[in-house]
Amino acid sequence: MRVLGIDPGLRNMGWGMIDVSGTRLAHVGNGVCRSEGTDLAMRLLSLHEQLADVLARFAPDCAAVEQTFVNKDAVATLKLGHARAIALLVPAQAGLAVGEYAPNAVKKTVVGVGKAAKQQVDHMVRMQLPGVVIAGPDAADALAIAICHAHHVQSSGRWAAAMRAAQ
Repeated sequence: MRVLGIDPGLRNMGWGMIDVSGTRLAHVGNGVCRSEGTDLAMRLLSLHEQLADVLARFAPDCAAVEQTFVNKDAVATLKLGHARAIALLVPAQAGLAVGEYAPNAVKKTVVGVGKAAKQQVDHMVRMQLPGVVIAGPDAADALAIAICHAHHVQSSGRWAAAMRAAQ
């Protein structure tokens, strides 16, 4: 299974791709889509085109997106929501199922602590994907989101198999 993780951002949208085979994870690629243009519509179009290109190049089987963290700046939160919409829309247009995870759920899955610092997330991503060269903090977060999704999909698959066996 090939998983695309997406860390939404209006300036920098991180992406990370992993292959999952049983319990083995393998790095496929990672990077950052950087918005271009001055007005919001052009920046969103730029992100859409770049993310669509990532999907076309790597052909993931599913995707996962981090949920928006609401802060005190309502305008910034709303703009982040626009970028998150692009992160959800592009995989949906490609016919992919998209998982959504809260930031603390991603950190808890990857690091073991829901309040982990960015450096801890980066370190654990590197531990789980040895030799990976990460394009930046947004790409590290995206890889963590992909790893989180892989663990949740595997866990739900084991749960479903156990339920079938119990019947």
